[in-house]
Amino acid sequence: MSGQGKEPSGAQAKPSRDRGDVIGGGLMWLAKWSLCVVAIAVGAWVLGNIAARLWVVLLPIALAIVVTTVLWPSAHWLISHRWPPALAASTTLLGFVAVLAGVIALIVPSVADQSPELADKATDGINQVRDWIQGPPLNIRDEQLDSAVEAIVGRLQSSGAQIAGGVFTGVSTATSVLITLFLVLVMVFFFLKDGSRFLPWMHVVFGARSGRHVEAVLERVWATLGGFIRTQAIVSLVDAICIGAALFILDVPLALVLTVITFIGGFIPMVGAFVAGALAVLVALVGNGLTTALIVLGIVIAVQQLEGNVLQPVLQSRSMELHAVIVLLAVTAGGSLYGITGAFLAVPVVAMIAVVIRYIGEQVDAATGPEPEEAEPDIDEAAKTPAAPEPGA
Repeated sequence: MSGQGKEPSGAQAKPSRDRGDVIGGGLMWLAKWSLCVVAIAVGAWVLGNIAARLWVVLLPIALAIVVTTVLWPSAHWLISHRWPPALAASTTLLGFVAVLAGVIALIVPSVADQSPELADKATDGINQVRDWIQGPPLNIRDEQLDSAVEAIVGRLQSSGAQIAGGVFTGVSTATSVLITLFLVLVMVFFFLKDGSRFLPWMHVVFGARSGRHVEAVLERVWATLGGFIRTQAIVSLVDAICIGAALFILDVPLALVLTVITFIGGFIPMVGAFVAGALAVLVALVGNGLTTALIVLGIVIAVQQLEGNVLQPVLQSRSMELHAVIVLLAVTAGGSLYGITGAFLAVPVVAMIAVVIRYIGEQVDAATGPEPEEAEPDIDEAAKTPAAPEPGA
Protein backbone atom coordinates (compact mmCIF):
# COMPACT_ATOMS: atom_id res chain seq x y z
CA MET A 1 0.00 0.00 0.00
CA SER A 2 2.87 2.35 0.69
CA GLY A 3 3.92 2.10 -2.97
CA GLN A 4 0.56 3.27 -4.34
CA GLY A 5 0.56 6.67 -6.02
CA LYS A 6 4.28 6.56 -6.83
CA GLU A 7 5.56 6.54 -10.41
CA PRO A 8 7.64 3.57 -11.54
CA SER A 9 11.32 3.93 -10.96
CA GLY A 10 11.99 3.85 -14.70
CA ALA A 11 9.73 6.87 -15.40
CA GLN A 12 11.48 10.22 -14.99
CA ALA A 13 10.22 13.78 -15.27
CA LYS A 14 10.83 15.46 -18.63
CA PRO A 15 14.09 17.40 -18.35
CA SER A 16 13.76 21.17 -18.72
CA ARG A 17 16.00 23.31 -20.97
CA ASP A 18 19.43 24.16 -19.67
CA ARG A 19 19.76 27.69 -18.24
CA GLY A 20 22.72 28.39 -20.47
CA ASP A 21 20.67 27.54 -23.55
CA VAL A 22 17.86 29.87 -22.45
CA ILE A 23 20.22 32.76 -21.69
CA GLY A 24 22.17 32.18 -24.90
CA GLY A 25 18.99 32.16 -26.95
CA GLY A 26 17.87 35.44 -25.37
CA LEU A 27 21.25 37.04 -25.98
CA MET A 28 21.22 35.94 -29.62
CA TRP A 29 17.73 37.40 -30.06
CA LEU A 30 18.86 40.67 -28.48
CA ALA A 31 22.01 40.74 -30.64
CA LYS A 32 20.04 40.25 -33.86
CA TRP A 33 17.60 43.04 -33.03
CA SER A 34 20.46 45.31 -31.93
CA LEU A 35 22.18 44.77 -35.27
CA CYS A 36 18.93 45.59 -37.06
CA VAL A 37 18.51 48.80 -35.06
CA VAL A 38 22.12 49.81 -35.73
CA ALA A 39 21.72 49.09 -39.45
CA ILE A 40 18.55 51.20 -39.57
CA ALA A 41 20.27 54.03 -37.69
CA VAL A 42 23.25 53.94 -40.06
CA GLY A 43 20.93 53.94 -43.06
CA ALA A 44 19.00 56.92 -41.67
CA TRP A 45 22.26 58.77 -41.05
CA VAL A 46 23.44 58.11 -44.62
CA LEU A 47 20.10 59.22 -46.05
CA GLY A 48 20.22 62.35 -43.90
CA ASN A 49 23.66 63.27 -45.20
CA ILE A 50 22.57 62.65 -48.77
CA ALA A 51 19.48 64.80 -48.22
CA ALA A 52 21.63 67.60 -46.76
CA ARG A 53 23.95 67.54 -49.77
CA LEU A 54 21.05 67.42 -52.22
CA TRP A 55 18.92 69.94 -50.32
CA VAL A 56 19.08 72.38 -53.24
CA VAL A 57 17.29 69.76 -55.35
CA LEU A 58 15.05 68.29 -52.67
CA LEU A 59 13.73 71.64 -51.43
CA PRO A 60 12.06 72.65 -54.74
CA ILE A 61 10.61 69.13 -55.06
CA ALA A 62 9.18 69.21 -51.53
CA LEU A 63 7.70 72.68 -51.99
CA ALA A 64 6.29 71.71 -55.38
CA ILE A 65 4.56 68.67 -53.87
CA VAL A 66 3.05 70.83 -51.12
CA VAL A 67 1.79 73.41 -53.62
CA THR A 68 0.46 70.62 -55.85
CA THR A 69 -1.68 69.25 -53.02
CA VAL A 70 -3.27 72.69 -52.74
CA LEU A 71 -3.92 73.12 -56.48
CA TRP A 72 -4.73 69.51 -57.39
CA PRO A 73 -8.49 69.64 -56.60
CA SER A 74 -8.96 72.58 -58.99
CA ALA A 75 -6.85 71.03 -61.75
CA HIS A 76 -8.53 67.64 -61.31
CA TRP A 77 -11.96 69.27 -61.55
CA LEU A 78 -11.01 70.96 -64.82
CA ILE A 79 -9.56 67.74 -66.24
CA SER A 80 -12.71 65.82 -65.26
CA HIS A 81 -14.71 68.39 -67.25
CA ARG A 82 -12.77 67.49 -70.41
CA TRP A 83 -10.14 70.21 -70.24
CA PRO A 84 -6.80 69.18 -71.74
CA PRO A 85 -4.37 68.38 -68.90
CA ALA A 86 -1.85 71.01 -70.03
CA LEU A 87 -4.53 73.72 -70.22
CA ALA A 88 -5.99 72.75 -66.82
CA ALA A 89 -2.56 72.80 -65.18
CA SER A 90 -1.65 76.14 -66.79
CA THR A 91 -4.93 77.78 -65.76
CA THR A 92 -4.68 76.55 -62.18
CA LEU A 93 -1.05 77.59 -61.84
CA LEU A 94 -1.61 81.05 -63.34
CA GLY A 95 -4.54 81.59 -60.99
CA PHE A 96 -2.34 80.66 -58.03
CA VAL A 97 0.40 83.08 -59.16
CA ALA A 98 -2.18 85.83 -59.65
CA VAL A 99 -3.48 85.36 -56.09
CA LEU A 100 0.06 85.54 -54.68
CA ALA A 101 0.83 88.64 -56.72
CA GLY A 102 -2.38 90.27 -55.49
CA VAL A 103 -1.52 89.55 -51.86
CA ILE A 104 1.96 91.01 -52.29
CA ALA A 105 0.52 94.07 -54.04
CA LEU A 106 -1.79 94.64 -51.05
CA ILE A 107 0.95 94.23 -48.46
CA VAL A 108 3.77 96.33 -49.93
CA PRO A 109 1.91 99.69 -50.09
CA SER A 110 0.63 99.21 -46.54
CA VAL A 111 4.14 98.59 -45.23
CA ALA A 112 5.57 101.54 -47.18
CA ASP A 113 2.87 103.94 -45.95
CA GLN A 114 2.85 102.99 -42.27
CA SER A 115 6.48 102.08 -41.62
CA PRO A 116 7.68 105.70 -40.99
CA GLU A 117 4.87 106.30 -38.49
CA LEU A 118 5.53 102.96 -36.83
CA ALA A 119 9.24 103.76 -36.56
CA ASP A 120 8.51 107.12 -34.90
CA LYS A 121 6.14 105.48 -32.40
CA ALA A 122 8.69 102.79 -31.70
CA THR A 123 11.28 105.45 -30.91
CA ASP A 124 8.85 107.24 -28.58
CA GLY A 125 8.00 103.97 -26.88
CA ILE A 126 11.66 103.15 -26.32
CA ASN A 127 12.27 106.59 -24.83
CA GLN A 128 9.30 106.16 -22.47
CA VAL A 129 10.59 102.77 -21.36
CA ARG A 130 14.05 104.29 -20.80
CA ASP A 131 12.60 107.08 -18.64
CA TRP A 132 10.56 104.59 -16.63
CA ILE A 133 13.58 102.34 -16.02
CA GLN A 134 15.76 105.26 -14.91
CA GLY A 135 13.17 106.41 -12.38
CA PRO A 136 12.16 104.81 -9.07
CA PRO A 137 12.07 102.09 -7.95
CA LEU A 138 14.64 100.68 -10.40
CA ASN A 139 16.95 103.76 -10.67
CA ILE A 140 19.16 102.14 -13.30
CA ARG A 141 22.08 104.31 -14.43
CA ASP A 142 22.70 105.27 -18.06
CA GLU A 143 25.88 103.20 -18.25
CA GLN A 144 24.08 100.02 -17.17
CA LEU A 145 21.22 100.70 -19.53
CA ASP A 146 23.52 101.36 -22.49
CA SER A 147 25.44 98.13 -21.91
CA ALA A 148 22.18 96.17 -21.65
CA VAL A 149 20.85 97.77 -24.85
CA GLU A 150 24.07 96.96 -26.69
CA ALA A 151 23.88 93.35 -25.52
CA ILE A 152 20.26 93.05 -26.65
CA VAL A 153 21.00 94.64 -30.04
CA GLY A 154 23.95 92.33 -30.57
CA ARG A 155 21.84 89.33 -29.66
CA LEU A 156 19.08 90.38 -32.06
CA GLN A 157 21.55 90.94 -34.86
CA SER A 158 23.11 87.51 -34.39
CA SER A 159 19.68 85.92 -34.18
CA GLY A 160 18.61 87.73 -37.31
CA ALA A 161 21.64 86.39 -39.14
CA GLN A 162 20.84 82.87 -37.95
CA ILE A 163 17.21 83.18 -39.01
CA ALA A 164 18.17 84.54 -42.41
CA GLY A 165 20.71 81.76 -42.84
CA GLY A 166 18.16 79.16 -41.80
CA VAL A 167 15.57 80.36 -44.30
CA PHE A 168 18.00 80.07 -47.20
CA THR A 169 19.92 76.98 -46.09
CA GLY A 170 20.91 75.12 -49.21
CA VAL A 171 19.25 77.65 -51.50
CA SER A 172 22.33 79.88 -51.28
CA THR A 173 24.23 77.42 -53.47
CA ALA A 174 21.77 78.11 -56.28
CA THR A 175 22.03 81.26 -58.36
CA SER A 176 19.19 82.97 -56.49
CA VAL A 177 15.94 82.33 -54.66
CA LEU A 178 14.07 83.29 -57.83
CA ILE A 179 15.53 80.29 -59.65
CA THR A 180 14.29 78.01 -56.86
CA LEU A 181 10.81 79.54 -57.11
CA PHE A 182 10.90 79.12 -60.88
CA LEU A 183 11.80 75.43 -60.47
CA VAL A 184 8.94 75.01 -58.02
CA LEU A 185 6.43 76.50 -60.46
CA VAL A 186 7.71 74.38 -63.36
CA MET A 187 7.50 71.18 -61.32
CA VAL A 188 4.03 72.08 -60.06
CA PHE A 189 2.90 72.42 -63.68
CA PHE A 190 4.18 68.96 -64.59
CA PHE A 191 2.83 67.41 -61.39
CA LEU A 192 -0.62 68.80 -62.15
CA LYS A 193 -0.41 67.79 -65.80
CA ASP A 194 1.02 64.27 -65.46
CA GLY A 195 0.14 63.34 -61.89
CA SER A 196 -2.48 60.79 -62.95
CA ARG A 197 0.17 58.83 -64.86
CA PHE A 198 2.44 58.40 -61.89
CA LEU A 199 0.86 55.36 -60.24
CA PRO A 200 0.65 53.27 -63.45
CA TRP A 201 4.32 54.08 -64.04
CA MET A 202 5.12 52.85 -60.50
CA HIS A 203 3.46 49.52 -61.37
CA VAL A 204 5.75 49.17 -64.37
CA VAL A 205 8.86 49.98 -62.31
CA PHE A 206 8.15 47.82 -59.24
CA GLY A 207 6.09 45.07 -60.85
CA ALA A 208 2.57 43.96 -60.07
CA ARG A 209 3.38 42.36 -56.71
CA SER A 210 5.42 45.18 -55.14
CA GLY A 211 3.63 47.89 -57.08
CA ARG A 212 0.40 47.07 -55.26
CA HIS A 213 1.98 47.99 -51.91
CA VAL A 214 3.72 51.05 -53.31
CA GLU A 215 0.46 52.28 -54.80
CA ALA A 216 -1.43 51.79 -51.54
CA VAL A 217 1.25 53.64 -49.53
CA LEU A 218 1.46 56.53 -52.00
CA GLU A 219 -2.31 56.94 -52.05
CA ARG A 220 -2.39 57.15 -48.26
CA VAL A 221 0.59 59.53 -48.19
CA TRP A 222 -1.06 61.80 -50.74
CA ALA A 223 -4.35 61.79 -48.81
CA THR A 224 -2.51 62.56 -45.56
CA LEU A 225 -0.48 65.37 -47.09
CA GLY A 226 -3.54 66.91 -48.69
CA GLY A 227 -5.47 66.61 -45.44
CA PHE A 228 -2.65 68.32 -43.54
CA ILE A 229 -2.50 71.25 -45.96
CA ARG A 230 -6.29 71.69 -45.96
CA THR A 231 -6.43 71.42 -42.17
CA GLN A 232 -3.70 74.00 -41.68
CA ALA A 233 -5.33 76.28 -44.25
CA ILE A 234 -8.64 76.17 -42.36
CA VAL A 235 -6.96 76.74 -38.99
CA SER A 236 -4.79 79.55 -40.37
CA LEU A 237 -7.78 81.20 -42.03
CA VAL A 238 -9.76 81.17 -38.79
CA ASP A 239 -6.80 82.65 -36.89
CA ALA A 240 -6.22 85.32 -39.53
CA ILE A 241 -9.88 86.34 -39.69
CA CYS A 242 -10.36 86.58 -35.92
CA ILE A 243 -7.05 88.28 -35.10
CA GLY A 244 -7.12 90.43 -38.23
CA ALA A 245 -10.64 91.69 -37.48
CA ALA A 246 -9.53 92.66 -33.97
CA LEU A 247 -6.49 94.50 -35.33
CA PHE A 248 -8.59 96.45 -37.82
CA ILE A 249 -11.21 97.35 -35.19
CA LEU A 250 -8.51 98.53 -32.77
CA ASP A 251 -6.79 100.47 -35.59
CA VAL A 252 -3.44 98.76 -35.06
CA PRO A 253 -0.76 99.78 -37.58
CA LEU A 254 0.08 97.27 -40.32
CA ALA A 255 -3.12 95.32 -39.56
CA LEU A 256 -3.27 93.86 -43.07
CA VAL A 257 0.35 92.79 -42.97
CA LEU A 258 -0.08 91.18 -39.55
CA THR A 259 -3.19 89.36 -40.79
CA VAL A 260 -1.28 87.85 -43.71
CA ILE A 261 1.63 86.92 -41.42
CA THR A 262 -0.83 85.23 -39.07
CA PHE A 263 -2.25 83.19 -41.95
CA ILE A 264 1.19 82.15 -43.20
CA GLY A 265 2.46 81.41 -39.70
CA GLY A 266 -0.42 79.03 -39.11
CA PHE A 267 1.17 76.55 -41.52
CA ILE A 268 3.92 75.97 -38.94
CA PRO A 269 1.96 74.11 -36.23
CA MET A 270 2.12 75.43 -32.67
CA VAL A 271 5.18 77.63 -33.22
CA GLY A 272 3.97 79.80 -36.11
CA ALA A 273 0.78 80.96 -34.41
CA PHE A 274 2.72 81.90 -31.26
CA VAL A 275 5.28 83.97 -33.17
CA ALA A 276 2.64 85.72 -35.26
CA GLY A 277 0.58 86.53 -32.16
CA ALA A 278 3.60 87.89 -30.32
CA LEU A 279 4.42 90.12 -33.29
CA ALA A 280 0.86 91.47 -33.35
CA VAL A 281 1.02 92.28 -29.64
CA LEU A 282 4.38 94.01 -30.06
CA VAL A 283 3.15 96.19 -32.94
CA ALA A 284 0.01 97.07 -30.97
CA LEU A 285 2.15 98.03 -27.97
CA VAL A 286 4.38 100.30 -30.04
CA GLY A 287 1.62 101.77 -32.17
CA ASN A 288 -1.34 102.12 -29.80
CA GLY A 289 -0.09 101.74 -26.26
CA LEU A 290 -0.32 99.28 -23.39
CA THR A 291 -4.14 99.05 -23.22
CA THR A 292 -4.53 98.08 -26.86
CA ALA A 293 -1.64 95.63 -26.57
CA LEU A 294 -3.32 93.90 -23.62
CA ILE A 295 -6.59 93.66 -25.57
CA VAL A 296 -4.77 92.16 -28.55
CA LEU A 297 -2.97 89.75 -26.22
CA GLY A 298 -6.27 88.56 -24.76
CA ILE A 299 -7.76 88.07 -28.24
CA VAL A 300 -4.69 86.17 -29.45
CA ILE A 301 -4.78 83.87 -26.40
CA ALA A 302 -8.52 83.24 -26.87
CA VAL A 303 -8.11 82.44 -30.58
CA GLN A 304 -5.17 80.13 -29.92
CA GLN A 305 -7.14 78.34 -27.20
CA LEU A 306 -9.96 77.83 -29.70
CA GLU A 307 -7.45 76.54 -32.21
CA GLY A 308 -5.59 74.25 -29.81
CA ASN A 309 -8.62 72.79 -28.02
CA VAL A 310 -11.23 72.64 -30.78
CA LEU A 311 -9.96 73.03 -34.33
CA GLN A 312 -6.61 71.24 -34.16
CA PRO A 313 -7.78 68.11 -32.28
CA VAL A 314 -10.88 67.67 -34.43
CA LEU A 315 -9.32 68.34 -37.83
CA GLN A 316 -5.78 67.03 -37.38
CA SER A 317 -6.92 63.82 -35.70
CA ARG A 318 -8.71 62.98 -38.93
CA SER A 319 -5.95 64.05 -41.30
CA MET A 320 -2.67 63.08 -39.58
CA GLU A 321 -3.38 61.17 -36.35
CA LEU A 322 -0.25 62.56 -34.69
CA HIS A 323 0.15 63.38 -31.02
CA ALA A 324 0.91 67.00 -30.10
CA VAL A 325 4.28 66.00 -28.61
CA ILE A 326 5.34 64.44 -31.92
CA VAL A 327 4.27 67.59 -33.78
CA LEU A 328 6.24 69.82 -31.42
CA LEU A 329 9.37 67.65 -31.62
CA ALA A 330 9.13 67.52 -35.41
CA VAL A 331 8.86 71.31 -35.70
CA THR A 332 11.78 71.77 -33.31
CA ALA A 333 14.01 69.30 -35.16
CA GLY A 334 13.10 70.66 -38.58
CA GLY A 335 13.68 74.25 -37.51
CA SER A 336 17.04 73.49 -35.93
CA LEU A 337 18.26 71.60 -39.01
CA TYR A 338 16.83 73.59 -41.91
CA GLY A 339 15.46 76.83 -40.47
CA ILE A 340 11.94 78.08 -41.15
CA THR A 341 11.65 75.91 -44.25
CA GLY A 342 12.45 72.83 -42.19
CA ALA A 343 9.91 73.80 -39.54
CA PHE A 344 7.27 74.15 -42.26
CA LEU A 345 8.06 70.79 -43.88
CA ALA A 346 8.73 68.82 -40.67
CA VAL A 347 5.16 67.88 -39.80
CA PRO A 348 4.19 66.69 -43.32
CA VAL A 349 7.35 64.56 -43.46
CA VAL A 350 6.65 63.00 -40.05
CA ALA A 351 3.01 62.41 -41.04
CA MET A 352 4.11 60.59 -44.20
CA ILE A 353 6.58 58.47 -42.23
CA ALA A 354 3.77 57.60 -39.81
CA VAL A 355 1.61 56.48 -42.75
CA VAL A 356 4.34 54.13 -43.96
CA ILE A 357 4.85 52.70 -40.45
CA ARG A 358 1.10 52.12 -40.04
CA TYR A 359 0.91 50.34 -43.38
CA ILE A 360 3.83 48.08 -42.46
CA GLY A 361 2.12 47.33 -39.14
CA GLU A 362 -1.08 46.38 -40.98
CA GLN A 363 0.84 44.00 -43.24
CA VAL A 364 2.60 42.43 -40.24
CA ASP A 365 -0.73 41.98 -38.45
CA ALA A 366 -2.21 40.38 -41.54
CA ALA A 367 0.73 37.97 -41.84
CA THR A 368 0.79 37.00 -38.15
CA GLY A 369 -2.94 36.95 -37.46
CA PRO A 370 -4.88 33.75 -36.76
CA GLU A 371 -5.78 31.65 -39.75
CA PRO A 372 -9.49 31.47 -40.57
CA GLU A 373 -11.07 28.42 -38.98
CA GLU A 374 -12.84 25.87 -41.17
CA ALA A 375 -16.59 25.92 -40.78
CA GLU A 376 -17.91 22.89 -38.92
CA PRO A 377 -20.79 20.99 -40.60
CA ASP A 378 -24.23 21.78 -39.30
CA ILE A 379 -25.58 18.75 -37.36
CA ASP A 380 -29.19 19.52 -38.20
CA GLU A 381 -28.45 19.84 -41.89
CA ALA A 382 -26.45 16.61 -41.83
CA ALA A 383 -29.38 14.81 -40.20
CA LYS A 384 -31.80 16.05 -42.87
CA THR A 385 -29.58 14.82 -45.73
CA PRO A 386 -30.66 11.27 -46.76
CA ALA A 387 -27.95 8.64 -46.58
CA ALA A 388 -26.71 7.18 -49.86
CA PRO A 389 -28.01 3.63 -50.56
CA GLU A 390 -25.57 0.83 -49.98
CA PRO A 391 -24.41 -1.07 -53.06
CA GLY A 392 -26.55 -4.05 -53.85
CA ALA A 393 -29.43 -2.89 -51.67
